[in-house]
Order: sequence, then structure tokens, then C-alpha cells
Amino acid sequence: MRGFRSLEFKNKMLDLLGSRSDQFCDGLSRRRLLRLGGLAMSGLTLPDVLKAEFRSGIRSSHKGIIMIYLPGGPPHQDTWEIKTEAPSEMRGEFKPIATSVPGIQIGELFPRLAAMMDKLIILRALVGARNEHESNICYSGHTRLEFEQQEQPCLGSFLSKIQGSVAGGVPPFVSLVEQTVHTPWASPGEPGVLGRVHGAFMPAKVGKDNLTLKSSLGVDRLADRVSLLDQLNCFRQVADVSGRVDSLDGFTQSAVDLLTSHRIADALDLEKVDSKTRERYRGDLPVLKIGTHPGRWHTEQFLTARRLIQAGVRCVTLNFSTWDTHLNNFERIRLNAPYIDRGVTALIEDLEVQGMLDDVTVVVWGEMGRTPKINNKGGRDHWPAVSCALLAGGGMPTGQVIGRTSRLGDAPADRPIHYQEVFATLYHNLGIDVSQLTITDQNGRDRHLLEHRELIQELV
Repeated sequence: MRGFRSLEFKNKMLDLLGSRSDQFCDGLSRRRLLRLGGLAMSGLTLPDVLKAEFRSGIRSSHKGIIMIYLPGGPPHQDTWEIKTEAPSEMRGEFKPIATSVPGIQIGELFPRLAAMMDKLIILRALVGARNEHESNICYSGHTRLEFEQQEQPCLGSFLSKIQGSVAGGVPPFVSLVEQTVHTPWASPGEPGVLGRVHGAFMPAKVGKDNLTLKSSLGVDRLADRVSLLDQLNCFRQVADVSGRVDSLDGFTQSAVDLLTSHRIADALDLEKVDSKTRERYRGDLPVLKIGTHPGRWHTEQFLTARRLIQAGVRCVTLNFSTWDTHLNNFERIRLNAPYIDRGVTALIEDLEVQGMLDDVTVVVWGEMGRTPKINNKGGRDHWPAVSCALLAGGGMPTGQVIGRTSRLGDAPADRPIHYQEVFATLYHNLGIDVSQLTITDQNGRDRHLLEHRELIQELV
């Protein structure tokens, strides 16, 4: 059987995590089988360390992360740090505007965010990127090469492993990625050595109707399906090799929980949301579709993310539009900006209204920056030397800008912060001290989850 993410029962399809062509049972090499059985099923070392990690009471509360990835890399000099003193060939078309915090300015295309600057944090000198269009850096803090060498898991998968579900039928990690064609920005974040059982649940690749029991499906038929699931579970082949079978029941139990629980289906059903709330997110913005890219984006994705966290999900990731502006940079930014301006402000306002803002951290960023110099196609090219991020919530002290770039915007001039330092701070917001936890790599060696484990002191 191939791609054991889709299970067919009597000509009906229960697709829990999205169909893939990856081989699991047949065509699996012995080396890969050993890694799946021996490492992916129990990659973490969690002895007495976890006791210390959960002294904060994090297990009895529900902290969350909403990570908004802007694939392609937004230009910091056209968003959060307008370079008015740069030469014309670098300066760009946009002007800065004042914000609700005296002395802080951001780009004119973000008036709603400017008005709520007191609830935001802007990082203007983010470092650690590579010249690659990969989501790894934004979902795990690691580059693609680092992932291939160490298989470090993304944040959502790590939370799934060490904290698990908040409630039955609620996956810890959900991705709202909608693309069906593989692109570097279609990845929801990779589980690495933790294995697929800790990968993202992707409802857009499932179909909401498959999340709940049909009225015609009785308990007896459900029992038959559970039995069939048990029989077909190809991971039993792994058990003979590894002796570790902790994920076998995980797949089966997750299937049953999702079938019998309405929590996720309800969270995804925006028809149950009052019109005033939906209007706050939507405004008059149409669905955004850019060129030949397969994705369709709308600001109600941010509303869905809030509802999923409220339903018990620990980490929600979503990708919004494309920001690879090699040509027509300013046209693309004008197109994208209103969606981020409205969507993110609505999300933060909504989290505050729901009493969730101190518990949920919001991160908005891309995998690299863009060149200071505008090319002959009116675009900005790749520039991994420095990029930017916007954060909110999580109980952090907001209303501040951290770091700045040089006059030309080409390098950090003050307070550079590594992507991994952001992750260390995110984990801290969740009650997790990454300086203590280790993860077992594919060579059986214990490694820290992050190399740069310093917290952003201005935020703790």
C-alpha cells in the first residue's frame, strides 16, 4: 500500500492528512525503515528535563502559535523600515507614516497596523537566512541544508510530540496550506525525525465533510472501519524491526477522534461566525489570486487560524500570497499589503476580544529579504543578509521596534537577531526552555533543537 495517508473503506475515502505519493510499505529501503522505526517514533529524549519544563503549568493551560509565512520574502525597506535617506535607485516608491507609538514609523500601505503599533513588535535586523525559497527557516529556524543534515522538526511537530493534544479529536498542529502542487512554500513545516504522526493536519487537503461522521454511519460501521484501519496499518511492519510501536495506535486513534469529534469541523465552518466578525476580517477585499500560482488567499484564513487555536490546536501555520518580487516589486507590494494590513489587525483585535492575546503569539515573516537596489525590471532580488518580522501577543512587551539596518538597508546596523533566537523566544512563550531539551538525530546523537538559544531579552 502506498501513501498510507488515505484509507479507502468500502469505496468511501477517509483522507486524514492529505494524499501523497510517498512510499511507506512497499518500496521502502531498509535504511529508511530503520530510521522510521528507530528514530522517528521516539526522537526526543524527555527524562527529568520535562518535569522542569512544565513547572510553569503549561500543561494545564493552552498557549498557542499562529505563524503567518510570507513566501518569497517581503522587502523590509517597503514595509516596516522605509529608507527615506537612501539613493533613489534604492529608496523605492513608498513613504513612511506615523504609528500609535511616538517615534515609530512604518510603510504607508499599512495604516491599520500603524494605528495598533502599541500591540506590535517589529524586528528590523533579522539574520540567519540563506538564498533559498524554503519554508524551513520560518517554521523551524533551520535552513534546508540543516534540515537535510539533522532532520530538525518544525515548531508545530515539536509541540505535537512533547505537549500532545489539548482535547480529543483536536490535532496539536494544523496547516492551512491550500496548494496541491509541491512548491517550496507549499510545505506546512516538516516533522523531521519525529515522524509523520507529528506532521501537520491539513484540512484543505481533506475536505470538511470527511471530518465528521455521516448520519448514515452507525457505531457498528465505525467499528468495522476501525478494525480495517488496524489491519491495514503498514507501520506494523516497522514494529518488527524497531520494537517501538508508539505511533501505531496514534494513527488509529487520531482517525477515530477526528471522525467522532466536531471541534475541528466546527472551527473550519465560518458560516457559524457572526457576520460582524467576518466583516472585520474581510472588508471589501476580493479573494487574492496572483498570476499562475495555484493558491487562492483571503483574510478569513486568519479568522480560521484563531478559531482553530480556540478549539484546542497548539500551532497553526499558513502561507499568504507570494512575495518573490524580482519584477514589479511595488505593484506586488501594493496588491499584497491591504490583505496583511486588514487580516493581521483583525486577528490581533479578535484575539484580544476573545481574551486570547496574552496566550497566543502571532508571527509574520518571510524566508529572506530583498535587495536594496531596484533592478531594471522594477523588482528587488534575493537578499538573505537581512530580513524582518512582525510579532504580537504571547504576553510580550509590545509597542517596540528592535534593531535597524544601515542607511542603504543592506545590512544590520544595530541589534541583529537570528531566526533561531525568535524561535527560542516563541518556545519560551509556550513555557519551554530549549536550552534544556535535546532531540536525537538520525545518527543517534543528542542535539539541541536550536543552535542559537538566546532569548530576545526585550521580549521576556
